[in-house]
Amino acid sequence: MRKGEAPVHGFLPAMQSLVLMLVVAVFVMTFTVQPIRIPSGSMEKTLEIGDFLLLDKEATVRRAGWALPAGNVARGDVVVFHDPVEDPAVHLVKRVIGVPGDRIRLRGGMVYRNGVLLKEPYAMYRTSQRNVFRDEFPNLSMMDPGVNAAWWVKLRGLVRDGEITVPAGDYFVMGDNRNDSEDSRFWGFVPRDMVVGVPVGIYFSWDGRKVRWERVGTVVR
Repeated sequence: MRKGEAPVHGFLPAMQSLVLMLVVAVFVMTFTVQPIRIPSGSMEKTLEIGDFLLLDKEATVRRAGWALPAGNVARGDVVVFHDPVEDPAVHLVKRVIGVPGDRIRLRGGMVYRNGVLLKEPYAMYRTSQRNVFRDEFPNLSMMDPGVNAAWWVKLRGLVRDGEITVPAGDYFVMGDNRNDSEDSRFWGFVPRDMVVGVPVGIYFSWDGRKVRWERVGTVVR
């Protein structure tokens, strides 16, 4: 606007501003951040029921023109992904235990990756009945009622020397609340293109007493 000119008012400039704001909001929500609510206790104590996460989508993508294919995800990352089995519209949150090429097995509920026992300070083990399938994974001698049938059939061809190897393009994920989490043990691997992003913080949490901001725990590799 030149000096002395009156500011422009009217319907068209207002609509242009509104459209611009909507474009920016859609871009931010689509490519950078997104709020996610935790619906279950499978990630306790890292994430509690009712926590609202700020999700960084760019953490798991690399730019290639206008294409944004999923990028690298590291061992120990907490990731949000589309449900790979039942409803892709549902978001799940788990921790990446194995990346392509890793050999995974559990003994007594403890995770071994490539033959090495993992140190997992984030993992929680609540008292529960012994579950051979869950705690001695992969174990083909006993099936858990919660196991996806297709995964149970596929699993029989994946076990080598008491381990399974994570295929190219997939991840093996588990909840931090190990005795109360349906995860890769029960329904299989998470394809890379199903990963939505990495939580960067809890921007709102309502547990009946407090509201808080808190960064999601440090990645353990």
